[in-house]
Amino acid sequence: MTLTIPNILTVIRILIVPVFVISLLRNMYLFALLMFIIAGISDGLDGLLARYFNQHTVLGAYLDPIADKMLLMSAYVSLALLQIIPEWLTVIVISRDLLIVIGIVIFKLNDIRFAIKPTRDSKWNTVAQLATVCLALLSTVFFKADLFMMALFWFTAAITVYSGLHYIYIGLNIIQSSANNKPGT
Repeated sequence: MTLTIPNILTVIRILIVPVFVISLLRNMYLFALLMFIIAGISDGLDGLLARYFNQHTVLGAYLDPIADKMLLMSAYVSLALLQIIPEWLTVIVISRDLLIVIGIVIFKLNDIRFAIKPTRDSKWNTVAQLATVCLALLSTVFFKADLFMMALFWFTAAITVYSGLHYIYIGLNIIQSSANNKPGT
């Protein structure tokens, strides 16, 4: 196991998740926002350092997306339970991620080789989901912008659904390509 600075930052991000959730549950929204921002900065920083110092590791390749999903899923579930964001949005966000995991499992079970690379649409989806969490937390502390927040919720839902459908399309193409390349077909 290689312990690099990017991997350490990723582990710190994982450790921030329970602090973030506890802060939310104790109505410490400003502190929760601070933890969320620190986690977001560490996410960007670990990727930057891994590229700059060529410190890509197998451990990091597994831990980084796990840390991201832990943070986002815990944020959406907690904020929905606290009725800060709508439950339906949480269901959409989590369903997309579960759909992707199911697709990966199907590929692995069928020994279909694939590269895990986030698409541009997926990156925009992540930005929308992160912005939604940040602005929802900000709205609990500094301002009430119900109409703006509702528009943001719908935008995030739409881009999440679009991104999920895009991954389904990519997955179906991979399956089709794999079936065409098997001997005897």
